[in-house]
Amino acid sequence: MSDEIMDDITPMEENEDITPKEEDVQNEGSTVSLDGMFKDYWIDYASDVILDRSVPDIDDGLKPVQRRILHAMKESDDGRFTKVANIVGNTMQYHPHGDMSIKDALVNLGQKDLLIDCQGNWGNILTGDDAAAGRYIEARLSKFAKDVVFNPKTTQWKPSYDGRKQEPVSLPIKFPLLLAQGTKGIAVTLTSVIMPYNFCELLEASISILKDEPFAIYPDFPTGGLIDVSKYNDAALGGRLRIRAKMHYDEKRKAIIISELPYTVTTDVLIDSIVKANEKGKIKIKKVDDNTAAEVEIVVYLPAGVSPDQTIDALYAFTNCQISFSPQTCASS
Repeated sequence: MSDEIMDDITPMEENEDITPKEEDVQNEGSTVSLDGMFKDYWIDYASDVILDRSVPDIDDGLKPVQRRILHAMKESDDGRFTKVANIVGNTMQYHPHGDMSIKDALVNLGQKDLLIDCQGNWGNILTGDDAAAGRYIEARLSKFAKDVVFNPKTTQWKPSYDGRKQEPVSLPIKFPLLLAQGTKGIAVTLTSVIMPYNFCELLEASISILKDEPFAIYPDFPTGGLIDVSKYNDAALGGRLRIRAKMHYDEKRKAIIISELPYTVTTDVLIDSIVKANEKGKIKIKKVDDNTAAEVEIVVYLPAGVSPDQTIDALYAFTNCQISFSPQTCASS
């Protein structure tokens, strides 16, 4: 069982009421099946995690916390930047699972640079650095979000968890947001891993669908890199991507320069894998420098007499310069 799931299971308090559900007792004095109780309770818990936390909705491509964040931001939108701490507080009217889960989801949305305009230190997807605290950073809805995400006339509504507010069942987004953003979520007995795709290529594919024309589209990652899509299988079950860092040899510096990363691999993780491969004798290097700022630049210096081509092949073979990624295309409806 994953740590994410274990975190949601709290230990029983000393005097907590453990009376069986009313439906579990058919007649007074009847025996209650412990196996039946666990089955019913487990199904309830699994359904809550799958539908209300971890898996995006196929209609708008959003997890519940993301939808509630956007709805809360729309309610208070006046065109100006708002402290993230205030956005989190407003969203808690709709999302009862804690402020940290809201802030993390908001930062994740902001880093995708599509629905939210960000101001301040929102972390770095290249280095894995965390965003600043919510009282220091600000956000507002992007013009794109305002234009395509909201339409109250076509939105279905439902009561919030305490019945005081109305929240959208799904948002009528006029764009394949599920594919544009990608997603990763761990639920009970299933995982949702959907790759991000290029914004313009998605528009072109959408036009092809409307015209009933054939098209091909493949993932495109914000960290760059190279991909082998020969076994991708249109993201169906069993499909696989091979993703490589982009690198070249710099004759002047006698070093290999890594300029783009495989998806989900940060600079720290990549450098650590290179150092370990060197310690095991898989590759021969002099040292590694990380000059990453707005763009990736990892400099791998080579000793005299070492072949750059052979070292590049070894980097792909023995480090995180190359990874395999299997999609798990799972969404709720």
